[in-house]
Amino acid sequence: MADADAPEITGAAPQAQPTAHEPLKEAMKTPHDEKARKGSVFLDESRRKASVAEMTQNVTGEIKNPLAGISKAQLIQDVEQFASDNDLTDITEDLIKGALVAQSPHHIDQIHELNDEDRRILHEEVTHKWKHPRILYVTIILNSVAAAIQGWDQTASNGANLTFAEALGISDDPKICPTDAICNKNSWIIGFINSTPYIAICVFAAWISDPLNNILARRGTIFLAAVFSLLAPFGMALSQKWGELVACRVLLGIGMGLKEVTVPVYSAESAPTNIRGGLVMSWQMWTAFGIWLGTCANLMFVHTGKIAWRLQYGAPFVPAVPLLLGIWFCPESPRWLLKKGKVAKAYRSLVRLRNTPLQAARDLYFIHAQLVYEDLLLEQSGLAKTGNFFTRFIELFSIPRLRRATQASGVVMIAQQMCGINIIAFYSSTIFVQSGADNVEALLASFGFGLVNFIFAFPAIWTIDTFGRRALLLFTFPNMCWSLLAAGMCYYISPSSRAHLGLVTFFIYIYDAFYSPGEGPVPFTYSAEVFPLSHREVGMSWAVATNNFWATVVSITFPRQLRAFGVQGAFGFYAAMNFIAFWMIFLFLYETKQRTLEELDYVFGVPTRTHAKYQLTKVLPWWFKRWVLFRKYEVCPELYKFEDEAWTESDGEHDKGISSGVDLKNGQPQEVV
Repeated sequence: MADADAPEITGAAPQAQPTAHEPLKEAMKTPHDEKARKGSVFLDESRRKASVAEMTQNVTGEIKNPLAGISKAQLIQDVEQFASDNDLTDITEDLIKGALVAQSPHHIDQIHELNDEDRRILHEEVTHKWKHPRILYVTIILNSVAAAIQGWDQTASNGANLTFAEALGISDDPKICPTDAICNKNSWIIGFINSTPYIAICVFAAWISDPLNNILARRGTIFLAAVFSLLAPFGMALSQKWGELVACRVLLGIGMGLKEVTVPVYSAESAPTNIRGGLVMSWQMWTAFGIWLGTCANLMFVHTGKIAWRLQYGAPFVPAVPLLLGIWFCPESPRWLLKKGKVAKAYRSLVRLRNTPLQAARDLYFIHAQLVYEDLLLEQSGLAKTGNFFTRFIELFSIPRLRRATQASGVVMIAQQMCGINIIAFYSSTIFVQSGADNVEALLASFGFGLVNFIFAFPAIWTIDTFGRRALLLFTFPNMCWSLLAAGMCYYISPSSRAHLGLVTFFIYIYDAFYSPGEGPVPFTYSAEVFPLSHREVGMSWAVATNNFWATVVSITFPRQLRAFGVQGAFGFYAAMNFIAFWMIFLFLYETKQRTLEELDYVFGVPTRTHAKYQLTKVLPWWFKRWVLFRKYEVCPELYKFEDEAWTESDGEHDKGISSGVDLKNGQPQEVV
């Protein structure tokens, strides 16, 4: 570990430079291997120690650029050797340009190696941020199909709940089952059947995703998940006993779990930083679309008699077909390829995912530099970055940077179940029947719920990378709290009144409208991006297992909760959970918007205590002054800041392309204040 007494250093110490004619030849006598390349990231021992310390105890919240402080001559030499080592000499010019841009992203107009066309392309990343190759959007669309399967699978049981229990002899309707004891037993069985996919995910599927991703890569794992999603619905539709239905739903859960872990990570690793949140959140938006499609299918089959529940269970096989056929046409994750040392393939993948070879070369070298930087920091911090699954799982809780990411992803995943969305997503038809609706009316009301869920997910595409993940959650949770409580209170209206069903439906829709742009898209987007590449699969497995464990609890307990508390008590309970979840998010959720996946190492280097203290002592007083006292000129203090950049012409003998908190004056380093 780093020396605890190492001084805080925000930039590289001045180094003795060779002459312009012999750039760094004397300094680099050893072969330019991995060790030498890592040495060029840390120009001296004090910077290395400081960087290791800052990654685990980043009390200043500074975001590091791994190329900062490296001289232009050294950087070009590194790039040339990188190109030579990986058979990329034909793109050396683009790699050099890209490395210079990655080193000085805010000074592209001062980089002499760029021409006007290069600058135009790079400026368009800001002015036309949604302009990207078709294949990137095709990849995201297929990932969205995977999400739609997920939503449809969930909603199929919602409609089938109205009739399958009676057909299989496990009804909990007091009019059908002979005694209260049998009704109570059947309630638990129905809850267990509905929860089996989520049990399968949290116990098994989420954890096998890590080794499967390691072996099959992202596309292969998604393909395998699609096979399960294609076959399991047929098994459920043909089940003759409730035990057979449970077995088929376990297989369904395996497919769901593999997709939940892999698809958001695949999207995050393929998307450019400036629109990553908007593209990755498509997982939840299209899950909402799948929920709506499921409600449509439930309505379509409602009048098919005794086989209605079979058709409702079987219908979700449809979207699995295009996913199976299309996933192999998409490029593999460039970060996964780099992790495996397949640099040339990673470049070809990036060329397909970016507008120009220059942008692909820049992202390739910058990701490479960040991963080298990360690897060295992880080694110095004691992480077994190449360890087995169990070692990496233990490190999720034993290494401070990973523990904070694990805690944050756990908070946002648990909050999704605490907010109560799945009591409605799983049981809305049952809830509306208890409000006085018949089966068709209940399915129509559920159809409206699915439509609202889908439509109100769209705003998050633009707001998730603008306002941030925290802001969306902190705005929507209080509104979910009061609207769910209001829906529950409407059950005190006489069931004979037309206002009873109307107001219950209205407030559930209001609740749904606040859920969709906030706690809907954020959990999987957030969890897919917070872990370093070395622990991304196992970290996402933890997050998905956490989410589905609590989904299991919700699914199993809600039928019995309805019988014990009534809808009023159940809704009141989950309204209180929304209030608690709000404060968990306020104190413990780190913001990740507009950060590269590798920059987040320093975001999660901020200690939990520092983060919570900042929220309570800085943000909360600011919010009170701004929104209660209406002091509109109050400015919220920032926790995170990029390390200071001081541009210098990079053609001189002692120049740096960009310095880390160091200003050069008359050739001497001066601290930037």
